Amino acid sequence: MKYINEFRDGNLAQKIAARIVEEALPERRYSFMEFCGGHTHAISRYGISDLLPDNVRMIHGPGCPVCVLPIGRIDHALTLALERNVIVCTYGDTMRVPASGGMSLTRAKARGGDIRMVYSALDALRIAQENPEREVVFFAIGFETTTPPTALVIRTARELELDNFSVLCCHVLTPSAITHILESPEVRDYGTVPIDGFIGPAHVSIVIGSAPYVHFAEEYRKPVVIAGFEPLDVMQSILMLIRQVNEGRCEVENEFVRAVSFDGNLTAQAVVSEVFELRPTFEWRGLGEVPYSALRIRPAFARFDAERRYDLAYTPVPDNKACECGAILRGVKKPLDCKIFGTVCTPENPMGSCMVSSEGACAAHYSYGRFKDIAVVAG
Repeated sequence: MKYINEFRDGNLAQKIAARIVEEALPERRYSFMEFCGGHTHAISRYGISDLLPDNVRMIHGPGCPVCVLPIGRIDHALTLALERNVIVCTYGDTMRVPASGGMSLTRAKARGGDIRMVYSALDALRIAQENPEREVVFFAIGFETTTPPTALVIRTARELELDNFSVLCCHVLTPSAITHILESPEVRDYGTVPIDGFIGPAHVSIVIGSAPYVHFAEEYRKPVVIAGFEPLDVMQSILMLIRQVNEGRCEVENEFVRAVSFDGNLTAQAVVSEVFELRPTFEWRGLGEVPYSALRIRPAFARFDAERRYDLAYTPVPDNKACECGAILRGVKKPLDCKIFGTVCTPENPMGSCMVSSEGACAAHYSYGRFKDIAVVAG
């Protein structure tokens, strides 16, 4: 398949790996954060870490939208389903994220809540049309990639005068989180790690373009390479970052030129701007409160804002004390550093959000990396 098979060529991967070993200076260490959960999944699935020299370290960032969703936001959806007799629609992974008291949307559904998995925001809109006697709320999560479809359904609902439909908006923004990681004293208090550069997200960058990352290269002196999701994309981006570090450059480079432009998708950006505005602050799991890092529905579309409609006040809820998901999202710890990883906490019975989505660091490592690590320990 074009643009797939040629980016999974094992011989080419070995050649890029050899070049990385050749160009990585033995006297220094390189620490690169892949912000996107899709890259975390690719690194684990294709064994990319095994091809890197010991002095090149990949750090998993908070780029999994399910993973960074705080418990208090899930509790909002649970309240709507169990106490307000609302039909709650959301994406599949969101249904399994642990919330307060060991509850999740899946468990709430088993208790009688009308909670439905959908594949798109448009599915939720159709459910509202098919059930005019019921209130329907779309629990919308995700980065810039999934925000335009949510904006479109809100605009469509207004055009259709669909009064029984609203959106619980939990869309978050990638650049704000990167800024927070680089400069926030609160994050430093939680614990963080040195970062020499970033692998920029793929799908997010298709929407927002490469322009927003220039800020990190110029002001924070951190190189950024936007990469596709295939193994050769990731490996080439690592090589490009190594070259920037060696040469003392801090630039934004675009490895994913087949899909990402400088300005991004202007049409998608326009509809998002029409429907949404910035929140002053928003809690992220593992990062705490992050200023201007999420979106809320503009007053012009207030009738479709579930927070306003149901007067939902946000209350922070602490994570499970045994779960290290917050530290893993900051790159401070690895999945195996968590005492419940692979025992109490598994994809079938997740204790933390990092074990839920395939893009979560724990789920990716559980699927592709844990046997390798066990073999090393045994040896």
